[in-house]
Amino acid sequence: MTLVLLIAISMMWFPFGCLHLGVGEGKTVGAITGFVGIVTVVGGMLEATSAIDKPDFFSAALLVVFGLLYLQLSYCILAGIEDLRSFGLTCLMLAIICGIYGVLWTIGTTKADGSAGIGKAPYLAFMMADFVILLLAVCGLTFGKIPGKLVGAILVILTFVGLLVPAFDLLAYGKLPF
Repeated sequence: MTLVLLIAISMMWFPFGCLHLGVGEGKTVGAITGFVGIVTVVGGMLEATSAIDKPDFFSAALLVVFGLLYLQLSYCILAGIEDLRSFGLTCLMLAIICGIYGVLWTIGTTKADGSAGIGKAPYLAFMMADFVILLLAVCGLTFGKIPGKLVGAILVILTFVGLLVPAFDLLAYGKLPF
């Protein structure tokens, strides 16, 4: 499910990045952002339930919070909200969450009973570091501290590095790049 969602999320990140680079218009970007938000929240909830072979609460929680962010962004775009600082604060909170995920994927964990917890995943930790940078940049944008073109460039680059490369590597080869 997560791989499907990464590809779906790319359908929102790329046009949103291009919008910040001066290409495109807001209403269709707002619409796709809402659609992707719904799909991501629903997909995350499915990931956390027995509807899937093995529930994955760790991945599900991350998917749901990203989906909620996309829904908030969609609302901001479609409703024409001009003061986006509250959205920026949501990005800040998500940056903190991504930082925690990155640390956990860097060190790996063992449960109290000695069984395996969260496995080490260097590429996923790298993705979380990238997402922290992106989310802090978006937060800075909403407070007028970072230019939109920089955020746009980060979004376009991370569409490939943080979404499509890991998704297609896992689909095609069964492994992450590193």
